[in-house]
Amino acid sequence: MTTWKIERLGRKGDGVALTEDARALAALTLPGEVIEGEDIDGRIAAPRILSPSADRVRPACAHYRACGGCSLMHGSDAFVRDWKVGVVTEALRAQGLTAPVAGVHVSPPRSRRRAVLSARRTKKGVLLGFHARASDIIVEIADCHVLRPAIQDALPLLRQIVTTGASRAGELSLTVTETTSGLDVAVTGGKPLDPPLFEALAGLADRGDLARLSWGDQSITRRPPMVSFGRASVVPPPAAFLQATAEGEAALAGATRSIVGDAARVLDLFAGCGTFTLPLAEQAEIHAVEGLAAPLQALQAAARKTSGLRRITTETRDLARRPLLADELDYDAIVIDPPRSGAEAQARQIALSRVSRLAWISCDPVTFARDARILAEKNWTITRLFIVDQFRWSPHVETVAEIRRS
Repeated sequence: MTTWKIERLGRKGDGVALTEDARALAALTLPGEVIEGEDIDGRIAAPRILSPSADRVRPACAHYRACGGCSLMHGSDAFVRDWKVGVVTEALRAQGLTAPVAGVHVSPPRSRRRAVLSARRTKKGVLLGFHARASDIIVEIADCHVLRPAIQDALPLLRQIVTTGASRAGELSLTVTETTSGLDVAVTGGKPLDPPLFEALAGLADRGDLARLSWGDQSITRRPPMVSFGRASVVPPPAAFLQATAEGEAALAGATRSIVGDAARVLDLFAGCGTFTLPLAEQAEIHAVEGLAAPLQALQAAARKTSGLRRITTETRDLARRPLLADELDYDAIVIDPPRSGAEAQARQIALSRVSRLAWISCDPVTFARDARILAEKNWTITRLFIVDQFRWSPHVETVAEIRRS
């Protein structure tokens, strides 16, 4: 067996293991640890810890070694917090940028209100859970330390749904969201929804008191699933993007609100269902732009039913292919929350605009740093950086950056 030393963690949370003449990745390790194991195709599948880090803790979850849903539960809370801050600041440093960290939020255990579970029918019954690390094998979950109790308690019902509607041939994906009016479950990959299956699923939705059960592009709605953004209540489309935890959303929204300040006219890019649009509309006029029509329709419906909001206008537009041009960006402030791929084309137009205040929300430090560099080349500066960890024990980290024209 080869002896290795863990130099650091890579972006996905695996340890970078070194010898004098080799490098490999080792899961479930920490910087400074000495391990033993064999390199197979650049990975050490089952590292044996010879010298543990002082930051190593005993994982609370019984599924942790097999499940790929979490990858950092073996590190102390302080270590994981500092590592995620470092992931963001190092990505910026790689682009020649620095930024002061103004705050860090970590969502508590058992706070994930939205999760995507995988399921498959087998000869023995049903597998429901998350994939194993770097594998298509589903690890059965009995007690998950990230899921909200309402989702945890619904696991037996979800298994019944899989038993009823899954074929033996394929894998199902279940997007489960806790809303203020009950669970919203959206399933893809199941059998065609014929009348007998519809009746059976409707019975399960009743038995489990689900707000909505969607099967492919058809829905069984017992009552509208409601999500609150500020004083507005939104009925999102099935499987719509929402922030993973209510606590994380509050941290993102609070940081964004502090950056926007007293701006009277605000542009919200990649607006989704109105996570930022609707709270900000309590004090400013908002133009919300989103690539998909359904989320904007949900936003508009909520705005019409909410009193006391300023004027909200919307626009369906693919910002990756057709970004708003510099002369269209005549606003007091811009809020932008792009997907993981970032918003390179839109960043180039913002850099040329006359806007002076920008709240940039990102779920990928590398693409954020790339886009921030585009702005920096046109004399924009990151004046404050907020780190938000709502995917506890995973390598994912989000940021809100205040960027101003120098």
